[in-house]
Amino acid sequence: MVGKTYPSLSSFVKEAPRALAKGPVAIILVEDEVEVASTLRHHLDCGFGPVVAIMPDAFRLPLDVADKVIRVNHIVSHPDAAREAINQIIAAAPGLWMYYCYNAEYLFYPFCETRTIGEMLTFHTEERRDAMLTYVVDLYADDLADVPGAVSLERAHMDRTGYYALARRDPVTTHPKERQLDFFGGLRWRYEEHIPERSRKIDRIALFRAKPGLELREDHTFSDEEYNTYACPWHNNLTAAICSFRTAKALKRNPGSASEIRTFKWHNSTPFEWHSRQLLDLGLMEPGQWF
Repeated sequence: MVGKTYPSLSSFVKEAPRALAKGPVAIILVEDEVEVASTLRHHLDCGFGPVVAIMPDAFRLPLDVADKVIRVNHIVSHPDAAREAINQIIAAAPGLWMYYCYNAEYLFYPFCETRTIGEMLTFHTEERRDAMLTYVVDLYADDLADVPGAVSLERAHMDRTGYYALARRDPVTTHPKERQLDFFGGLRWRYEEHIPERSRKIDRIALFRAKPGLELREDHTFSDEEYNTYACPWHNNLTAAICSFRTAKALKRNPGSASEIRTFKWHNSTPFEWHSRQLLDLGLMEPGQWF
C-alpha cells in the first residue's frame, strides 16, 4: 500500500486493517508546508513500517518520498481534527504500535542512530508496556532576522535547562495520580503569556499500542490511565523526545507574539546536534533498562 493516495480519511480508515498490516506505524499530521519532506524522511529512516502523511489535497508531496509513504487527503489544522483522525485510526487497527507527530517534528529515542524503532518497541513490549512517554523539545532558529519563520534545520537551537515537572492531580479527588507528571519547559514556559494554559505542557504519549476502546484526549493523554504513566511500578522505562519547531512557528505567526519576540536565543540556548546522545546527556529522555 506504500505510495498509495487515499482521497479522504474515511476511505483510508476502511482499508486500514490491510493498509497497516504490520507496524510500527508513523502518522504525520501535516498542518502546513514547512519541512514536510524532512519530517517524512526522518521517520522513514527510523524504521517505521508504513509512514502515513495526513495532509490537505492542495499540499505537494515531494517526489522522493511520495512512493515511500501512504498519503491521506484530509485537513488536520482546525481544532480537534488531528485527535479525531488518530482515534479513527486506532479503532480501525487495534493491536498495532503507532506514533504520531506534526510536520517539522522529529522523533529521537535512545540509540536511534544504530537501532530501529521496531527494536526499541520490541524491548518495551517485553517490559509489559503499551505506551511510551515523549517530551516535546522546542527547536528554533538562532537568528530570526535571517530566518523570520524560526525554522532552520542547519541553525536549530534548543534550551539546555529550564525543564521541570509537577504532580498531575486527579480532577475529582485532587490527589496526585500514580506515576503521572505534567512536564513543562522550552518556549512554552519562557513565553507562557502567549500560550493558552491548556497547551503549556510538553509531555505527549506519542508512542502507543492501539486497542479497542482506546481514545486520545485533547491534552495528548489517553483514556486508559496506565498509558499516561512515565514508568511501570518496578523500575524506570524508556522515554523518547520529539524535537519540534511547532511552537516556534506558532509564536512567530501569531500577531500577538510575533512583534514582541526579536530572538528565541537566551543564555541557556545551545545548538541542537541532531543526535540522541545530547538529549540523553540533558536528561530529556531515559534509556531505562535498555543498553
